[in-house]
Amino acid sequence: MSGSIKASDKTLKINELKLGEQAKIVAFGNTNKVYRQRLLAMGLTPGTCFRLLRIAPLGDPIEIEVRGYALTLRKIEASSLQLMKI
Repeated sequence: MSGSIKASDKTLKINELKLGEQAKIVAFGNTNKVYRQRLLAMGLTPGTCFRLLRIAPLGDPIEIEVRGYALTLRKIEASSLQLMKI
């Protein structure tokens, strides 16, 4: 199962990515259920790949390209995503 994600694989946070890098969403970290549902509704589901487009000068918000559109997230909200670099 080379394409499967194991619990032992190291995940990273969005602040560890550089502009232009791509990542795959592995799971959600500690976040409340309501916000997790909001992320899912925006298309941020486990297995989805995205690219980091922009980071505001003070580090907040963060803009990503996911499923063909640009999505802006607050840094604290985006930090709940557990990612794997692709």
